[in-house]
Amino acid sequence: MPDDNADNGRSWLERISQLFASEPGSREELQALIRSLRGREVVDEDTLGILEGALEVSSLQVRDIMVPRSQMITLRADMTPKDFLPLIIECAHSRFPVLGEDPDEVIGVLLAKDLLPLILEPQRMERFDIKDHLRQAFIIPESKGLDSLLHDFRISRNHMAIIVNEYGGIAGLVTIEDVLEQIVGDIEDETDLEGDDYLLDQTGTSTTTVKALIPIDEFNQHFGTEFSDEEFDTLGGLVMQQFGRLPETNESVVIGPYLFTVLSADGRTIRLLKVSTLEDLPDGQVFAAPSE
Repeated sequence: MPDDNADNGRSWLERISQLFASEPGSREELQALIRSLRGREVVDEDTLGILEGALEVSSLQVRDIMVPRSQMITLRADMTPKDFLPLIIECAHSRFPVLGEDPDEVIGVLLAKDLLPLILEPQRMERFDIKDHLRQAFIIPESKGLDSLLHDFRISRNHMAIIVNEYGGIAGLVTIEDVLEQIVGDIEDETDLEGDDYLLDQTGTSTTTVKALIPIDEFNQHFGTEFSDEEFDTLGGLVMQQFGRLPETNESVVIGPYLFTVLSADGRTIRLLKVSTLEDLPDGQVFAAPSE
């Protein structure tokens, strides 16, 4: 009779090793074997998910999970603290790619924590040069495998990589958190909002920061508006139509009951918008392009 106590004393890793005594002949057999572990009560649901996630990572490339260029939050090398601090505060990221004169030139990465001395020494704000505070950017091709990237992250101690396409242009970015989430599932922190990923931050009840790529129907559902999505799918397209051109950072426009302020835009598209309720704004504060 087998010794149940001895079996219970073994770790789940030891029990898995026993099951792998006869090696699977293909990826499909390996996947089937991993799924059978749960049925044999060798592992629980969480461990099974991690095993399957680790196997999946080996078949993915960075292009499969990257944040596309249109959704990247970047800074420019000629920005002053007055220009970029509101954006950093609004989106609450910890790392920001910094671009040169060429929009495909990443000259480095700015860490938000490196700005903390400005709080203690405000006089440094006037002579602050963003280029003096940059970390070297980690550049990778979009064809790089996730398993290889995870290894490189560990060796280089980088937490973010800039992805370039075959022509050398910026394709997107990926973080170590993005890779780990493929293995263990979504990792949420205190800055993540429940529900819609397009909603980045909400201040009180009158001001919200949203990604310009939020679908109009989702915006309508959240804000109780009835904006038409016949011509444009996203809020950014609707706002750009209202301007009649690509607006610059800090420009505003009134559409319906809201004031939309551009928090981030590049030479191609709007990326971040601040949505403010008109009735809650002080008199005389609105200087915006007229709505139709």
